Amino acid sequence: MKIKSLIFLGILQCCVFVNAQVKALDPVEYVNPLMGTQSLHSLSNGNTYPAICRPWGMNFWTPQTGKMGDGWAYIYTAEKIRGFKQTHQPSPWMNDYGQFSIMPVTGKLSFTEDERGSWFSHKAEVSKPYYYSVYLADYDVKTEITATERAAHFQITFPENEQSSIVIDAFDKGSYIKIIPSENKIIGYTTRNSGGVPENFRNYFVLQFDKPFATNYTWHDKVLEKDKLELKDNHVGAVVGFKTKKGEIVNVKVSSSFISQEQAELNLATELGKASFNETVAESKKEWNKVLGKLTAEGGTDEQLKTFYSCLYRTVCFPQKQYEIDAKGKIVHYSPYNGKVLPGYMFAGTGFWDTFRALYPLLNLVYPSINTEMQEGLINDYKEGGFLPEWSSPGFRDVMVGNNSASVVADAYIKGLRGYDINKLYEALLHGANNEGPLDAVGRKGVSYYNTLGYVPYDVKINENAARTLEYAYDDFTIWKLAKALNRPKKEISLFEKRMMNYKNLYNPEIGLMSGRNKDGSFPKDFNPFKWGDAFTEGNAWHYSWSVFHDVNGLIDLMGGQKKFTAKLDAVFTTPPIFDDSYYGSVIHEIREMQIMNMGQYAHGNQPIQHMIYLYNYAGEPWKTQYWSREVMNRLYKPTPDGYCGDEDNGQTSAWYVFSAMGFYPVCPGTDEYVLGAPLFKKVTLQLENGKQLIINAPNNSETNKYVQDLKWNNAAHTKNYINHFDVLKGGELNFDMSSKPNLQRGTSASSYPYSYSTSK
Repeated sequence: MKIKSLIFLGILQCCVFVNAQVKALDPVEYVNPLMGTQSLHSLSNGNTYPAICRPWGMNFWTPQTGKMGDGWAYIYTAEKIRGFKQTHQPSPWMNDYGQFSIMPVTGKLSFTEDERGSWFSHKAEVSKPYYYSVYLADYDVKTEITATERAAHFQITFPENEQSSIVIDAFDKGSYIKIIPSENKIIGYTTRNSGGVPENFRNYFVLQFDKPFATNYTWHDKVLEKDKLELKDNHVGAVVGFKTKKGEIVNVKVSSSFISQEQAELNLATELGKASFNETVAESKKEWNKVLGKLTAEGGTDEQLKTFYSCLYRTVCFPQKQYEIDAKGKIVHYSPYNGKVLPGYMFAGTGFWDTFRALYPLLNLVYPSINTEMQEGLINDYKEGGFLPEWSSPGFRDVMVGNNSASVVADAYIKGLRGYDINKLYEALLHGANNEGPLDAVGRKGVSYYNTLGYVPYDVKINENAARTLEYAYDDFTIWKLAKALNRPKKEISLFEKRMMNYKNLYNPEIGLMSGRNKDGSFPKDFNPFKWGDAFTEGNAWHYSWSVFHDVNGLIDLMGGQKKFTAKLDAVFTTPPIFDDSYYGSVIHEIREMQIMNMGQYAHGNQPIQHMIYLYNYAGEPWKTQYWSREVMNRLYKPTPDGYCGDEDNGQTSAWYVFSAMGFYPVCPGTDEYVLGAPLFKKVTLQLENGKQLIINAPNNSETNKYVQDLKWNNAAHTKNYINHFDVLKGGELNFDMSSKPNLQRGTSASSYPYSYSTSK
């Protein structure tokens, strides 16, 4: 009996292992697109929406719980769905553009957004990147959606009903709709946007139904027009009706184009054609698994795997493809800068202030080919707009600070991306670094002060001046690195080498942190390091003082040496989360998110401080990086609707998790190093695009074994606190020996420290 039990146990364990391996090969099933959707204006747990889409697709679709024009399109705690919206929204704070919606109803012709809303339950909702379904309780209707890059397929299951209908809402601010009953088709366009577009902006759409229309209506505002097939007004829509049997399915294929109505129909034919709903679901799932499968994580909890792949999903959503394929198979795009249709790539929907830090470095490591397209898109941005965008949605948007397009361009080239006109991009960097743009957030606001004084002064009515200075200095470093790689003139190289040290001009020895500085060179006597905004951007001196990515050793020297530096790092976590919100006049959500996380002044919910944990590696205490990176992963990320600790921001906060779970992080984009932390899983396999593999092993990893006792790279002892990008590209194994106690000897010598400009010469 005992032998039989052992045999059974062995078979059971084998089955569990096999099932785990099968599931590991299906990473999209770990993704929860609802992660981060339980958010409000006052408190962000991600500020995401469930995107039904393809990786980097031009059009996303999402259930819409919010009203038309509300950036919070889907909130997890909402009770009703008002429609299913095509969206390009990168953030609720940026809002949307080119949006319209579809909503099935039964019985009374309820077409306005308030009247047509239906109760729903998450218990009758399935949300996957490749498939979404929900039961609309008020109508006894099941709606299912799957998507391609520029099209979507709806499968709507109706009850027995004399009047089953589908409402199309083209939204306000100027729209057009036309019903073509002979073709079971509806066409139209929407002009709704939130800025960053020319006057001729339109998103043309087409809907192809597989069932003839029994009734036809168009509508404007709250007026319904029976049998009027065409309408153009401020806010128009359509309602088409059918007589349906119980369980009858109506299929609707939808596509759109920023170029023309003809292009919208071409996109539909090219991407959906005669494919069935299930075929498109299968193809979408396959594409998601191909992209997410570049990283295989093993040996973690189910919750950790769900968090990891949900974060990875977010990193490959933005920026969105803004280009289309014309009838000749050529890549073309509508320019949000000049309103013309032009050849070549274009992407939109990202803010470099957020994403330069980890999202673009992740693309350079895992998905370099798509970033090569993005670099070509940046060339077109510059040619058509005169500057590189710092925030694109879809064109220039006047938000955030810095000139961090320099980092995005330089990091790609330094990491080995090729096949595009880097000299044109370098020209764009020079132009942006030496000029103010048409908007404050394009080029460099305060550039004349920065180039003459070495900083943007606190007292010249330029907001967030210290943040601008620190970011410009880092951006100058990336330009310097790129200039050297391109063999630019020595005088030009020397200029940026000098400017990148401007960060030193803001170190205030009175408070031991960075601060604003007056035009006459004095520091404000009443400067409050706990004051959010003012001299800084969505943060305070405790957050921005670490924004010296390129010369951490120089910052250590300013702060009085390694011990004082690490003590100041420690103090970030031990100083109570006090704050001064007077600059904003109220508590902004970023402040509240810091306050409630029980990590002192550490504000992981916003980007400026996210690299700070890794700075212990530069000062001989890497075990503290290992501890805090694990703490942040465990405490601040969950695969749940409240799963983030602040705005997710176009993949940046997710990219932090993905990198940290692998055991390293790109502290300084523009260099070829990743600074080490501690891996989360027992094993992660990275399939590189060049066919090589990076295998990260940590077999004795556990909840308690969070410290690196020893490290080997391809079976040789690795004593550095970093790994090299080009070594990784060759493939190999990184073997972490994890322990419950820190190794206080490893990584403590200067020879182990990552790159700093002041120690690299």
